[in-house]
Amino acid sequence: MVQTKIALVTGGGRGLGKDMALKIAKKGIDVIVTYNSNKNAAEEVVNLIKAIGQKAIAIQLNVEYSSSFASFLAELQSSLQTTFITDKIDYLINNGGFGLDSSSFESTTEEQFDRLMNVHFKGVFFLTQHLLPILNNGGSIVNISSAVTRVSFPGRGAYASIKAAVETLTVNLAKELGSRNIRANVVAPGAIATDFGGGRTRDNLHIQEYLKSQTAIPRIGQADDIGGVVAFLCSEEAKWITGQRIEVSGGFML
Repeated sequence: MVQTKIALVTGGGRGLGKDMALKIAKKGIDVIVTYNSNKNAAEEVVNLIKAIGQKAIAIQLNVEYSSSFASFLAELQSSLQTTFITDKIDYLINNGGFGLDSSSFESTTEEQFDRLMNVHFKGVFFLTQHLLPILNNGGSIVNISSAVTRVSFPGRGAYASIKAAVETLTVNLAKELGSRNIRANVVAPGAIATDFGGGRTRDNLHIQEYLKSQTAIPRIGQADDIGGVVAFLCSEEAKWITGQRIEVSGGFML
């Protein structure tokens, strides 16, 4: 009997993470989603995945606190044994995060910077490190970045700089883990209409019109524009792709 592959999606209970989890499940892959505080939303995603015909569970994780990663790993290992009858995962999608309201370089506080750093870079770095021993050879890591690492926007200096660090880390992971046939890639979404960043893109018509005017395909991105690309990178069709940044932005500011 062939063991079904397993993906772990951080922040998989809502927005982009939810669509990633569902699109991955449609590839015939079992899914573990993590959530920070909204357990009910995560459980809804679990039920949707089960309806597709795949196994799924939700585990609480706040990626801001790397000190919690050892206990998370222990809970994950227990769940792998009881629910999936295995001790390894195959795919890690580092998606969990938050959007900071636009804050100029001059007004960004150290507290804001530290939280962005802890969630979007330190969390990615050390969670990946903790999970490497249980990541199967031949697996895949997908880190989520942003189109703003390529173009500049006032008020995005800290966020964009930290996401750029994630992109550099990903290239290094691709090189270091290649001997295990583990691939590491970045997906960089453009402006997406979700609740990320307080729902600014989803709810503000003026922002939407400006973004559409700057995009080759003149519309606002939706969550389901991203999930399929992540699912592809968790498939055998992508087995020769590593160390790449794939921007999914509709051709933003070309």
